[in-house]
Amino acid sequence: MRLGLCLPLLLYACLLTAGEPRTVEPTFLRRYVPDTAEQRADVTTPTCHYKPIFGAGDRVLKGISRFGEMTVDPGGESARLSYPDEEQIYVVLDGAGTLEGGAPSRAIRKHDFLYLGPGLAHALKNAGGSPCRILVMGFRVPKGTATGAAPPPIANMDDVPLQTVEGHPASTQYRLLLGGVESKRDRIAAGRTVTSLFLMEFAPGGTNFPHHHERAEEIYYVLDGTGEMVAGGGMDGVEGRHPTKPGDAWFFRLNCTVGFYSASGSKARILAVRSWYPGMRVEGGE
Repeated sequence: MRLGLCLPLLLYACLLTAGEPRTVEPTFLRRYVPDTAEQRADVTTPTCHYKPIFGAGDRVLKGISRFGEMTVDPGGESARLSYPDEEQIYVVLDGAGTLEGGAPSRAIRKHDFLYLGPGLAHALKNAGGSPCRILVMGFRVPKGTATGAAPPPIANMDDVPLQTVEGHPASTQYRLLLGGVESKRDRIAAGRTVTSLFLMEFAPGGTNFPHHHERAEEIYYVLDGTGEMVAGGGMDGVEGRHPTKPGDAWFFRLNCTVGFYSASGSKARILAVRSWYPGMRVEGGE
């Protein structure tokens, strides 16, 4: 083709490209849970309700399949389900119930956390007189990692001691709840995609020092207290700070700057979960 014909075609192609919308994935997501509407989901029944905080429709999530709040009414139960390619964590925020799955049935109560392996059929029943509210987290695992009917390990957050963590200031203490199968420091060591579930307790004016993770996604859920969440930053290296309050949930993609500064007159508690970005898992790493 002659050069005189190539130039008009090239110009036309450039004009077409310039007119196409450009999709840029966000660095972080923020949701206020009390304002999140209930939706029908695979777990829902007439007596079980679900708020999808993060999950389907959030394309920026890669290894995390779901993060939501499930409420089982008094005398109610959730649907019985099994996920062959997903591991899950339950954290009991309020109430009590009975976990059906990995016989025998297990009683669970407020502040319990538990690991549900891929392939384990399970349901939650509530025979009590008040709602049972559960934080449900799901993470994609490679095919073929099903653990069958192994009884799910259960522990309570209040029984896990507070401690400082190397590399972070003493103004923040941690309850190390659940880690990967190789973990030697967490109360439960079971995760394949999950690397760490932990509770952070901040002194007034405390911080965990803003940082980032090159191979992991992370979610923070503010339980108590107020302050400023660090989420991303500008080209000049200045931290992006955002006021935050109880009920806020934050998702951070890999390499996003993340951190928290507690208000000077307020203690704060944040539940956090970190998981491998697909294809970036490191044996023995975190």
